[in-house]
Order: sequence, then C-alpha cells, then structure tokens
Amino acid sequence: MNDNTKSKETILSFEKLKQDILRPMQNHKGLELWIVFLVTVIAVCTWAYYVQLRDGLGVTGMRDYVSWGLYIANFVFFVAVSLVGMLISSILGLLKVDWITPISRIAEIIAVAFVAVAGLVIILDMGRPDRVVNVLIHGRFQSPILWDVTVITTYLVISTLLLILPMIPDLAICKKEMKNASPILKKVYNILSFGYTNTPEQHKHLHKMIRTLMVLIVPVGLAIHTVTSWLFAATLRNGWDTTIFGPYFVAGAFVAGSAALVVAMYFFRVNYKLQDYITDLHFDKMGKLMVAVCLVYLYFNVNEFLVPGYKMKSGDSVHLKELFFGSWAIMFWSSQLFGNILPIILMVNKRFRKPMPIMIISLFVIASAWFKRYVIVIPTMLHPHLPVQNVPDHFKHYFPSSIEISVTVLSFALALLIITVLAKIFPVVPICEIADQKGIDYKIEE
Repeated sequence: MNDNTKSKETILSFEKLKQDILRPMQNHKGLELWIVFLVTVIAVCTWAYYVQLRDGLGVTGMRDYVSWGLYIANFVFFVAVSLVGMLISSILGLLKVDWITPISRIAEIIAVAFVAVAGLVIILDMGRPDRVVNVLIHGRFQSPILWDVTVITTYLVISTLLLILPMIPDLAICKKEMKNASPILKKVYNILSFGYTNTPEQHKHLHKMIRTLMVLIVPVGLAIHTVTSWLFAATLRNGWDTTIFGPYFVAGAFVAGSAALVVAMYFFRVNYKLQDYITDLHFDKMGKLMVAVCLVYLYFNVNEFLVPGYKMKSGDSVHLKELFFGSWAIMFWSSQLFGNILPIILMVNKRFRKPMPIMIISLFVIASAWFKRYVIVIPTMLHPHLPVQNVPDHFKHYFPSSIEISVTVLSFALALLIITVLAKIFPVVPICEIADQKGIDYKIEE
C-alpha cells in the first residue's frame, strides 16, 4: 500500500468520524420535539413556584418539625448524580483508563447540568430567595451551609471548564463543518474554539490545563458531597449523628452518578446512532464499575445501621424500628434491594451488562437512589429528641403537597433540558480525542 492510498484512507476515516458525530446535531427532529415538551413542562411548573413565592412555604407540606422536605432530598440527589463527572473524567482519566474516552463528555454534561440545578434547588427551598446573597455577605465560616455554597460553586466552575476545554478542538471543527448552524451558534463556536488549529504548542498547553483541572476537581468533588453530609452529621439527630456520613454519601453518589451515565449512554447510542463509538464494551465496563461502587456503598449501608442497631440507644431504637418494620419499611427496603443488592447480583453476570439490561437496572438504581435520599431526610426529622406535643395532627406527618411535587418536576425537567441543549449544540462524543486514540491524523484549519 503506497503512502497516497494510506493517507486517503486516514482522511476518509476522520471524515466518517466527523459525519457520524455531527449528523445528529444538524438534523434531529425528535430532539427538538423533546425540547419543546421540556420547555412546556417547565413553564407549567414555574406557575407552581410562583404560587409558593407569592403565598410562602405554607403551601408546601413542610412545617415546624419537617422543615427539610422534598426539596432537600432532591438537592442531595442532584449533588450525588453530579459526582459522575469527577469519577469518570478525572479519577479514571488520571489513571489513564482509555475506554472512557467516548463517554467522558456525556459524564461532564451530566455533571454540569445536575450541579447547576442542585444550586437552584436550594433557592427553590427558600421562602425568601432574594436573601440568598446574605449567605455570601454575612455568612459565617463556622456554618456548613457557607461551605456547601462554596464547594458547589467551585465544582460547577471546574466542571464547566472540564467540559469546554477538551471540546476546543471539536468546536474548531464545528465552526467549519456546521454550515447550517444559526449565526449565534456559529459565533459561539468561533469564540469557544479560541482559534485552535492543533499546533504542537496548542496541543501541549491544552492538555496541561485539562490535566491540572482533572487533579483539582478530585478534592472539590469529594468535598461537595462530604460537606453536604456534614449538614446532616453535624447535628445530634438520630439517624444523622454518625461519623461515616462523608464517605457514605460519596459512595452513594458514585452509584447514582454511574447509573445516570449508563441511561444517558443508552439514549445517545440509540437516538444518535452512535453504536460504533458507544459500544457493548462500554456498557460492560460500566457494569463492572457499578458493581464495584455498589459493593462499597453496601459496606457503608451495613455500617450505618449495624452500629446504632447494636448499641440500640432509645432514640435510635425508635428511628430504626420505623425504618425496618414501621411506616417507612417498604420504601427503605425497596431502595436497598433495587438500588444496591439486586444490581450487584445481576451485574456480576455478563448477560446483564449488555446495553438494554444494564439500562433497565440503572433506571431502578436511579429511582432507588432518590428514594434513599428521601428516607435519609424525612424520617429523622419526624423523630425529634423532644416529644411532639400540642401541635396540629398534620405537623406529626409529612406529605409533599402538589406545589412541592410540581416544583420538583420543574427541577428534573430543567436538568434534562440543560443536558438536551448541550447535546444539541455540542458533540456528545469527542471527535479529536477518539482520532488521537485510534492514531488517525487530522488537520484543523483556521
């Protein structure tokens, strides 16, 4: 084979790579309909938030005892899922695990969307959101709430940079190839590509910056969920008064984030026709990774309940009996069974690490992860140290109101909209990184 023939094959393979990945961005009517649906849901649910803003938090199910309800459970869940960016792009990236290349950008998109909405959920939980700035102006260093705001903001900034910087070479390609893009989008591509032409110096500096961010985001990612756990563990409430909440929350976040990534991988593989890039191998590897993180999470779950159950203090006794045998038993055991135990048993078998089975398992894991956060937040607040007395009966129970449920739907729809829009305007699979990995030569023209 002469050099001209070899060069032609290389160019054609890179052309195919570009066409396969950029095609869904240019013509995908189903995606546009999905965006319209999400915008409609958000518009309808925004009315519910307006009612809450107008009439106060009294329209929710929260009262004096359960002052943290559905919203805080959502906040913990969104923070958990966002940790997948740090797990895939940074930890596995620093370990030079090469199979993550086609899915790393999807992980970062999920991270950016969910951590951004996590910050918004806190504002949705406030009766006076106009006072959120007081946290920064008058915040005390002793308060874990100030730490939480700080690490969430920092994690969002670094995650956004980790999404954009590796995308710079691809955006330089989009600037040239996306001829049907709107003038605004073309300008976005032009600005964010920063005049990149893949010179050796540009390539070296870009990868140095990316590696620096990959190192920085690891402690920040661990801190974001550790600090969130401290909001609970720094109290004396039964069910929260434990020293393992930090690593316990981090392990649970890896499980929820990995499951969310698997579902997103399946969606983009099928709807974007990316079977050549998001292959069965990636689902198999993610299945093995999920088994590993589920085993760690199972270990912390055993620790969380075995130690207080062995000592069985009076307050812990009431709390644990309600979880294990009382009114919360169905939700508690369902979250443990479908979110941890069964996924481990099933995904040990290679047949369940195929795309469709592992996607279905991941859906159960995500749902169970949300219910687990709900079980962490609500039952503990219903079991204060002092007896609940001289209050109306509805203070002794907690049921989310229709307003709370609508605002919760709003937050989920917003996260999905962010992911969808980012997937619409940016390549979800890295073009140049895959070309580098496969040894394909390419040029990027100014």
